[in-house]
Amino acid sequence: MNPTRQRRLTIIIAILAAVIVAAALVVYALQQNMNYLFTPSQVQAGEATSYKNFRLGGMVKAGSIQRSNDSLKVTFTVVDASGAMPVEYTGILPDLFRENQSVIATGHMDGARFVAAEVLAKHDETYMPKELKDAMAKAHTGKRIDEAANQDKQQL
Repeated sequence: MNPTRQRRLTIIIAILAAVIVAAALVVYALQQNMNYLFTPSQVQAGEATSYKNFRLGGMVKAGSIQRSNDSLKVTFTVVDASGAMPVEYTGILPDLFRENQSVIATGHMDGARFVAAEVLAKHDETYMPKELKDAMAKAHTGKRIDEAANQDKQQL
């Protein structure tokens, strides 16, 4: 093989190797950033055990919010139709966070409690993320679902 062909082949192999490495890094990064949404009943059923970090969605149970006097630590319970999950969060909560409101917390399990790194509260009385709406509807299978939720699904 002459030197020109050998140089071209070496360049092509180097470019191909660089593309493969870049594609592998992109796939790895995307896998690390995926967050799956679960309701408390799904977590209790063991559906989230294979995920290190995930999102927990549901309603904040009335009377469950407890704030620490000496830190920003807050504990509360997130509920859905058939499950409840205690949540611990250290930080400043959104202004719209309150009892009987929808919430999505991102974090991980620590024993039987969910330790949240981020808490998001819904912004008005009609908004609910599609993933949470679908998960709640699945949990309510066989039960009457709000007509507004059904209309939203039909629009999609």
